[in-house]
Amino acid sequence: MLRVMSDPHRPSEELAYLTAHDVLARYADGSLSATTLVEALLERITALDDDGPTGLHAVIALSDDARATAKERDDERRAGTIRGPLHGVPVLIKDNIEADGLPGTAGATALLGRPAHDAALVTTLREAGAIILGSTNMSQWANLRSTRSTSGYSAVGGLVGNPWSIDRSAGGSSSGAGAAAAAGYAPLLVGTETDGSITCPASLNGVVGLKPTVGLVSRQGIVPLSSRQDSPGPLTRSVADAGLLFSVLAGIDIPAEAPAVSMVVSSTWRTGHYRTDELFTSVMDDLRATGVSLPERPFGKPSVQEGTDELYCLLAEFKDDLAAYLATRDGEGVRSIADVLEHERANADVEFRYFRNEHLVAANDSAGTDTDEYRQCRDRITTWAVQDCLEVGLGDADVVLSPAYAPAWKCDVVLGDPHVWFNPGISVAAIAGWPIATVPMGLVDELPVGLTIMGRPHSEWKVLAAAAQIEAVVAARGWTGRPSWRNAQRG
Repeated sequence: MLRVMSDPHRPSEELAYLTAHDVLARYADGSLSATTLVEALLERITALDDDGPTGLHAVIALSDDARATAKERDDERRAGTIRGPLHGVPVLIKDNIEADGLPGTAGATALLGRPAHDAALVTTLREAGAIILGSTNMSQWANLRSTRSTSGYSAVGGLVGNPWSIDRSAGGSSSGAGAAAAAGYAPLLVGTETDGSITCPASLNGVVGLKPTVGLVSRQGIVPLSSRQDSPGPLTRSVADAGLLFSVLAGIDIPAEAPAVSMVVSSTWRTGHYRTDELFTSVMDDLRATGVSLPERPFGKPSVQEGTDELYCLLAEFKDDLAAYLATRDGEGVRSIADVLEHERANADVEFRYFRNEHLVAANDSAGTDTDEYRQCRDRITTWAVQDCLEVGLGDADVVLSPAYAPAWKCDVVLGDPHVWFNPGISVAAIAGWPIATVPMGLVDELPVGLTIMGRPHSEWKVLAAAAQIEAVVAARGWTGRPSWRNAQRG
């Protein structure tokens, strides 16, 4: 059923699409209160997420104390007390990030009911004055679960829809965060990425994403996949907001002036989807027309062997890192992947409704990370990614630009994700642990597509400076970022 809609919740539309910078400006001039904003966003989520015409399923849980915290922030502002740069700004966090009063399940029923306490980054957000609005749905176990999985599906939260077209994928594994950002559920969202898990939903939902340098933002209190590749980061509707949230999460001041940045275009990293790659070329032409020098250079691409090696390493890391995390999680329940497998077999009617858990089985069978074979494999692919691909391609440049993903594919929980067109360089950055940002570059077949900016370790401000230049070019081409809500009812 094809139906093009205006915004499906008109009462909240004006407040829903304010950026964090807009929100802070209106707080400062007295034209908006945190109480009013939080109430509008909660009404919007309630109307659109589960029982409304869209059934977006982007949010797993809402914070019981969001309204009380908003009132507290308003009272503090009236008294002249500002906690920090996010005072009174609502934030949604991914469900693999622990927070008091929220599930923190990574989408898995095996963790339901286990007490969660504020992860280090949640403490940082609260100290900066943010209001934790709730937690977002995700691909279960960060999508390292089944060879036939559907991005955006979890046994806890169901299947996330894409607000541009509800029957299309929201990507993964930060599916709910990407969809919620596009749907106007909150100005700031925190996702996590191991390999593509911020990049993909940012591209498919038409929002901005940033995976910072691995290790720069604390991962304490986050359900892990890989300590070598995991990184929490922002999903927002503007580059400036991504910079604001990154600054808080990393504890790094925003520079007074945007740094100079030199860019190159990868001549070898393309999605393979003709119209997406054609649009990227057109945007690069417009960027050159602003006076930016954009030489093209070849970059190495993963072969079947590098892909196999990365999966081997991730399975070993998942086994050890998840067990280490579960040992610190309060409450009774699973303590290892073996326990998770037993739980899922015992709850097969829920856990195996659409697909099974082949990757969990393989992780459990792995010898883990304390072997020479693992260490040699991890060293080999990291050297390949950094020295043979990124450093050779970049030369003396700061960042490399390339398209991200083709338009969102149709969801199919029975058959799983189809063949997906995407930039192979995303995995290169993931293996290296280098930062990568995603910004919208326009529409293909009325669906958003993004491009990526990859930089050297700890060069996030240069990456974001490049992203801001691209954002301006795309805005000049007519980009508004408002989803069309096509196919507003599934089926």
